[in-house]
Amino acid sequence: QVQLVESGGGLVQPGGSLRLSCAASTRTFSNYAVGWFRQAPGKEREFVAVISRSGVFTSYADSVKDRFRISRENAKNTAYLQMDSQKPEDTAVYYCAADRRAMPTTARAPSDFGSWGQGTQVTVSS
Repeated sequence: QVQLVESGGGLVQPGGSLRLSCAASTRTFSNYAVGWFRQAPGKEREFVAVISRSGVFTSYADSVKDRFRISRENAKNTAYLQMDSQKPEDTAVYYCAADRRAMPTTARAPSDFGSWGQGTQVTVSS
């Protein structure tokens, strides 16, 4: 298990951008696959993006493809989610997740990740 802390959420207008950060409390961050999920009120937690341990492989939900970008800096034990061209339907609590065993090519469910942050609220509204 690793402790994760998200930051960077807030209020943004439609079409705007935000960058979320996920700081991990481990020096072996490079051993963990990282995913971002989100949960809107009354809805289930859903997959947003995943990145491999080296950062070479990434995958996105269709709803955010071409608008969001996941990245990581292993030397800083931090992962990021750059969100551009945001829409009101992006409004949700965003969670960072990590797991030593997760396979980035297939890990899309919350149950694939064992460590979670507390979440950060993102609201897209004019």
